[in-house]
Amino acid sequence: MEAIIRMSKKADAPKLKALMLEYIVDFYKSPKPADQKLDDLVAVLLEREKGLQFVAEQDGVLKGFATLYFTYSTTRADKITVMNDLYVAEDSRGTNVAIGLFQACKKYTGENGYAAMLWETAQDNLRAQRFYEKMGGHKGDFLTYSI
Repeated sequence: MEAIIRMSKKADAPKLKALMLEYIVDFYKSPKPADQKLDDLVAVLLEREKGLQFVAEQDGVLKGFATLYFTYSTTRADKITVMNDLYVAEDSRGTNVAIGLFQACKKYTGENGYAAMLWETAQDNLRAQRFYEKMGGHKGDFLTYSI
């Protein structure tokens, strides 16, 4: 059965939180965030004012998610989306889940009057880079810094 791509809803919160922890801790090897912080983030995204999440569901199991945040670009003098996350559970990689999540984000961006969708990935995540190039993305001219 093909995964269904849809916006997240309140009933998804426990399963979504578990998948987000898998992404944060297992995939990116980042420290586990406090439960309340992750609960707060999921709640903010469910409000759909500062961002939102799409999920991929197959037979009642969440197989992936993509997170869009809403912001502005000074150089474009317009509003944009930032796809901060696109994660697919290991057992669903190589299927159409990533394509469906990416296309949902792209469609939302276009249909809601955003000028562009931006995203980033780790320099060593070559699989993701190949995927994004296949989806029509191209590397930008800017380097990302953090502090």
